[in-house]
Amino acid sequence: MLNTGFPVLSTLIFLPLAAAVVLFFLRGDNTVRVFTLVVSLIECILLAPILLGFDTTTAQFQFVERHAWIEAWNIYYHLGIDGISVLMVLLTVLLLPICVLCSWKYIGQRVKEFHFCLLLMTTACIGIFSALDFILFYIFWEAMLIPMYLMIAVWGGPQRRYASLKFFLYPLAGSTLFLAAIVAFFINTGTFSIPELMEHRDAFQFQIWTFLAMALAFAIKVPLYPFHTWLPAAHVEAPTAGSVLLASILLKMGTYGFLRFCLPITPAASEFFAPLMITLALISIIVGSFLAIGQSDMKKLIAYSSVAHMGFVTLGIFVFAFRGVEGAIMHMVNHGIITGAMFLMVGLIYERSHSRELTENRGVSSYLPAYTGFLLLFGLAAFGFPGTNGFFSKLLVLLGVFEISYVLGILFVIGLLLGLAYIMRLLLNVGWGSPSSFQKDWTDINVREWVYLVPLGLLVIYLGVAPGRALSFIGPSIENLLDNFHFEKDIRVEPVPEPAPEIVSGMVLEIEASTGEFVQVTHSGAAINRFDHQDFK
Repeated sequence: MLNTGFPVLSTLIFLPLAAAVVLFFLRGDNTVRVFTLVVSLIECILLAPILLGFDTTTAQFQFVERHAWIEAWNIYYHLGIDGISVLMVLLTVLLLPICVLCSWKYIGQRVKEFHFCLLLMTTACIGIFSALDFILFYIFWEAMLIPMYLMIAVWGGPQRRYASLKFFLYPLAGSTLFLAAIVAFFINTGTFSIPELMEHRDAFQFQIWTFLAMALAFAIKVPLYPFHTWLPAAHVEAPTAGSVLLASILLKMGTYGFLRFCLPITPAASEFFAPLMITLALISIIVGSFLAIGQSDMKKLIAYSSVAHMGFVTLGIFVFAFRGVEGAIMHMVNHGIITGAMFLMVGLIYERSHSRELTENRGVSSYLPAYTGFLLLFGLAAFGFPGTNGFFSKLLVLLGVFEISYVLGILFVIGLLLGLAYIMRLLLNVGWGSPSSFQKDWTDINVREWVYLVPLGLLVIYLGVAPGRALSFIGPSIENLLDNFHFEKDIRVEPVPEPAPEIVSGMVLEIEASTGEFVQVTHSGAAINRFDHQDFK
């Protein structure tokens, strides 16, 4: 494990938390907004050591921090990142200033409390992608639920109470099983260290039960069909920043869990349940796409499309091919950029029309040309148009799937075509449908909106045209993950058989005629033990 000495990850985690505490001593809504924006920009600057110092030639954990926490229970404050987590840390930090800017006018009540939740969410998300101790990870995992619940329940739409409660209960139920798996690992190994558990070999039966507990928690978070019903309600009712964080970061925690825990810690069970996971992924792609096609609410359309896209990611993971996993990780990042941007576009049009219905936001290209241009760019990236980041990551997953099965590849292509259908329906209606007369009063994108849309647009193009730098971050970690997986999955650790009975001097043995077994007898002739021929080999 590599350590630079400077606690980069701790700084990234606890700076937003410290800033959240400072917020309560500030007065004035604009002061709160400016302060949070400055903190978010400082967070972006603090990414420099990771961008410049990350070693792309090794699969080891880097920027490691490890300090004793609760030594009696072998619990450590243990942080580190590798190729599987580094891009998600970068994305989380980069989205913070965008969420602040998109909420500048949208959030008009309880501004201080909203930005407190935003900063607390950032702390929890970075902690999840950096934690290398199971207890520390679980604390961040659960802490993430609180600010997102509040963002939906306090600043959400008319059905915010229903949506926030459903969002909270579904992941919480999965987290209970996840905690049971963590406890089982500790009882079996005596450690909560994630790197140590990756190197430990468990019995196949033990892997089965722990995989099921973890996979259910992660499937709910992704979400995979049939655990997806909490997602549309949460997206529709959440404020724009909440939808961005939910789609771009929170959903990825499920697929991150598959990569970080299921494959390296329970490899044999992962292979055993791969057909089930692939089936659920394909159902999610098809069902999510058809549900998206049938929506008139733009937020619901994008929410159901996320179910389909995360199905692509899960499929790429469980084919266990290098290109598939590589494409899955890249699509986690690319989907975060694209879908986050799409929710921003819905938020922008809602601020002008006060409606998310396709029928009330038609033909905006005549009055909002800049808005239409960004919508077209992000929409094309969503279904994978060549030259955008969505194309490259889906291509990698497709290559990985075809390596395993042509049938799976064909079903994957059908999912892509369905994605084209719902995205084109959105673009054609909003951009070039029959406009309403009141749209003439709408204003195009302002300076603040340009500031947070341009970086996302540049990332869409850059990662589509020149993804080599991003791939160099993740390549060694994927190779190490799959090498260890293919080695460990074939090893079955079974219970140690009982030793053969010891033959001691003076033991009286007789051969039983009916069975041919050796029988140990007492001087009185009572049989007290039996042996077969194998015991004497």
